[in-house]
Amino acid sequence: MSANGVMVVVSGPSGVGKSTLCKNIVTQVPSTTLSVSYTTRKPRPGERDGVEYSFVDEATFQGLVQAEAFVEWAEVYGNKYGTPKQPLLAALQKGTDVLLDIDAQGARQIMERFAWAVYVFVAPPSLEVLRNRLCRRAKDPPEEIERRLQKASDEIANFKAYHYFVRNDELLQATKELESIILAERVKTNRLDPDVLVENGLIESMTMKKIAT
Repeated sequence: MSANGVMVVVSGPSGVGKSTLCKNIVTQVPSTTLSVSYTTRKPRPGERDGVEYSFVDEATFQGLVQAEAFVEWAEVYGNKYGTPKQPLLAALQKGTDVLLDIDAQGARQIMERFAWAVYVFVAPPSLEVLRNRLCRRAKDPPEEIERRLQKASDEIANFKAYHYFVRNDELLQATKELESIILAERVKTNRLDPDVLVENGLIESMTMKKIAT
């Protein structure tokens, strides 16, 4: 019964599983969608343009930056990533909840612009478990994995900047926790649209005027 959708920023260290969590939510929770970021990195096996990411070259990305087409953008491990503004705001205005799967650097930018958004930090059970996950991915050399682990430790120490903390130890439980966060945010009183209450005969129009004042 809210006028707009909820912007849910899901952030956390590389390899923590936030992308999988977001995909689970979009599959299981109605009226949710996942923001598709632009990136200058090359597609990984199985990734599809416009689905996991919109893959563009450096010149195209810089053009979008100049056009102020992103709500945030950052360079992460040598590649640029940006969250497009127009589709995000359009979905929210339609009442759809939008999940943003971004790193901590991007999350900080969005916090400065959208204080009303919901911020969820996804953490690993331990740094050792995160190390094992990064090693199993076999995408980075050992020195890069160590750099990511140090960055992860710094990001976890800043957990108080977020509204919620989800520990991704068991995927099913972590998905349930993220789903619960979204469902609870939908029914917060500060998100209720009084006009909808009037239309459904739950309150009188004069009562709504009193609420507004």
